Amino acid sequence: MKPNETSLRNTLIWDFPTRIFHWVLVIAFTAAWVTSENDRFLFHHVFAGYLLIGLLIFRLIWGMFGSRYARFRSFAYDWPSSTAYIKALITGNAARYIGHNPAGSYAIFAILVMILFVTVTGILVLGGEEGHGPLKGFVSYELGIQAKEFHEISVNLMLVLIFIHVCGVVLESLYHKENLIWSMISGRKATPRSEKDVALYALIAVIMLAIITSSGIYYFHDYVVRSKERPFFAFVNDPLPDNETWKTECGDCHLAFHPVLLPARSWKRIMTEQEEHFEEALGLDNETLLEITQFLVTNASESGLTEVAHKITDSIPPGEVPLRITETAYWKSKHEEIEKKYWENELVGSNINCSACHYDAEQGWFEDSNMELPDLRQTADSQ
Repeated sequence: MKPNETSLRNTLIWDFPTRIFHWVLVIAFTAAWVTSENDRFLFHHVFAGYLLIGLLIFRLIWGMFGSRYARFRSFAYDWPSSTAYIKALITGNAARYIGHNPAGSYAIFAILVMILFVTVTGILVLGGEEGHGPLKGFVSYELGIQAKEFHEISVNLMLVLIFIHVCGVVLESLYHKENLIWSMISGRKATPRSEKDVALYALIAVIMLAIITSSGIYYFHDYVVRSKERPFFAFVNDPLPDNETWKTECGDCHLAFHPVLLPARSWKRIMTEQEEHFEEALGLDNETLLEITQFLVTNASESGLTEVAHKITDSIPPGEVPLRITETAYWKSKHEEIEKKYWENELVGSNINCSACHYDAEQGWFEDSNMELPDLRQTADSQ
């Protein structure tokens, strides 16, 4: 039975930290999901992931030491209680709970578990496939690829749980004629007058917001203040192997493309045919030719020194010997959506002018987050 309205009071049920956790979690997961499809936004995606980890750690602590209805023990119902509540809801006899109801509690715990799976697999992908983060150097590329599959499965399961949770909130709001979404914003619900307000924990809430805000400013500061003269590398890799002879001889005509961008068999053929090097003769003496060839073959894409190296190797059939980086399936797939106007613009000029878009082209990294299409308005303004 529902209590008489005259016997109710507007009681503070959800403290500030619980509400901040809830809505920042919504924002962080949404941001992570929106930025997941394009590696150009990997830098943003990773921040959202780190934020999810921080929120999870906080909630585990707050579940033990927070206010009454934020503590896990207040909604740690057994499974029979959950199924009984669902049956009662269907028959129209479900009791009203001030905090989480038995069915909703399982959704909360499941979401927390899935956040753990999503973030752990995400860190494995970051360390293995991308070569960054706290597990860089500890996770193989192959393990990173496998973790990516589990990461995607975890995200999809998380979406299902969120959908179930939202449906439950809407259904219960309609059933009990109360706005549960607004309750999580205001923190208040109608309760018997005997119910006491929980503590606000305003100071902890201020500290939470300060940590989140300062972390965001620190993380994105260089990204915001970057300029053409001072580009910002969202991800910085270890320096790749270098060779002065290679850089001098190859860099005279074009960007010295790092050997990780083609397989060893391609470099061998290119150097063997040096007198017909794309309609030009290189004219290298035997000693120089041997030195450059050895450098190229040793550090070719099979070396797996970068993520791009792995993906170029995987995209080329074993018997194929591409002589141009632009002939590889990986390069084509990454550039197929680039509009023709960019290739024709004087800021780019041709498809071998990698530095026009990739800030780290000279380093040989080619991180998606370290690239940006040129602003064509620059040339329009100069004309």
